[in-house]
Amino acid sequence: MEGKLKKFGFEVSEKIEKDPPSYSIKGVVSFLNEITNEDDRRLAISLGLGDPSRFKCFRTTAIAEDAVIEAIRSAKFNFYAPTGGIFPARKAIAEYLSNDLHYQLSPEDIYVTVGCKHAMEVTVKVLARPEANILLPRPGFRNYENFANLHHLEFRLFDLLPERGWEVDLDAVEAIADENTIAMVIINPGNPCGSVYSYEHLSKIAETARKLGILVVADEVYGHVVFGSKPFVPMGVFGSTVPVFTLGSISKRWMVPGWRLGWLATSDPTGLLRKCGIADSIKNVLDPAPLSPTFIQAAVPEILQKTTEEFFSKTIDILRAASALCYDKLEEIPSITCPQKAEGSMFVLVKLNLSLLEDIEDDMEFCLKLAKEESLVLLPGVTVGLKNWLRITFAVEQSSLEDGLGRLKSFCERHEKKP
Repeated sequence: MEGKLKKFGFEVSEKIEKDPPSYSIKGVVSFLNEITNEDDRRLAISLGLGDPSRFKCFRTTAIAEDAVIEAIRSAKFNFYAPTGGIFPARKAIAEYLSNDLHYQLSPEDIYVTVGCKHAMEVTVKVLARPEANILLPRPGFRNYENFANLHHLEFRLFDLLPERGWEVDLDAVEAIADENTIAMVIINPGNPCGSVYSYEHLSKIAETARKLGILVVADEVYGHVVFGSKPFVPMGVFGSTVPVFTLGSISKRWMVPGWRLGWLATSDPTGLLRKCGIADSIKNVLDPAPLSPTFIQAAVPEILQKTTEEFFSKTIDILRAASALCYDKLEEIPSITCPQKAEGSMFVLVKLNLSLLEDIEDDMEFCLKLAKEESLVLLPGVTVGLKNWLRITFAVEQSSLEDGLGRLKSFCERHEKKP
């Protein structure tokens, strides 16, 4: 062919300015795992990801496994699921969530998603509109920020207060909200903080949201995974005060994140969301979206209704002991401050006292050197919005946790500034 070839449409002649890199949890943990010391005869230990399903002590209940096997072998659930999920799954989820409420959710209030992360994106996409903004917690799960950027929804950050058990700074929420604010996100039980909000604090959040005229997006993927003095209280309890999007899944309480079964529930007994067309918007967003496997959906009624308290109690007992061990061991390290013992989820957030360490500039460098020198992977706080903090996962085998915390102590002692 003669003459100059036309460029492809994806080719550009000038350099495109790129957004600053976002530190994804998986990306950072994968990178740190890759740079662990190959010459270290010890096994590498990762306290970076919240996926306890890899450990025998956190194996899911046989009831869940049998329910999935039965659904597959029945050959009745090989079809595409309808938008929003099959009716038995939606009905079972509505009943499960209603157990903690003073009103009854219906199957029409439930939308099955491909895990809780999918529910996050659906939420952001439904709420996105020109000039609107959403309020997000700092520290938090930064996928909300990523989805907001992807769908052109402005986000503004409010702080959580470590000295008050990582409660929401409600004065800050009021200060950054304006007439274009449509929602605020809370994560309870807390990732990355290990916090659990009291009924009183959740009530204040509801009243603040009502005052501002915004809905509350309650990320409750760690719902009921609590082991401190405070019980889990779902935000939906305050649905009569303010409309609530409740996001959840079976991933954490049942320890099956790979099964990809989540939900978005509209906790709105006054019916305001339906009147405003939000329910239709959710359906429109979900219609072209991927579907959770139908056979997993078919197993949901058995999983939610028949899992025993013995299974849940065993898991909670392990996490309670692990949280206590983690807190006690961290107290022995002067260069790390732990604001409070974790009471929920499977993480604790701790602050680096860099003034006591030498040759370490920030949390990322700390984690890089830790991986190389001790074959130990922790998550730098920058990935959850707090520079010079660390998120530690304690949902691992006890021997690995003890070994890992011992390596962390040795590393900090080796890098302590000499008097």
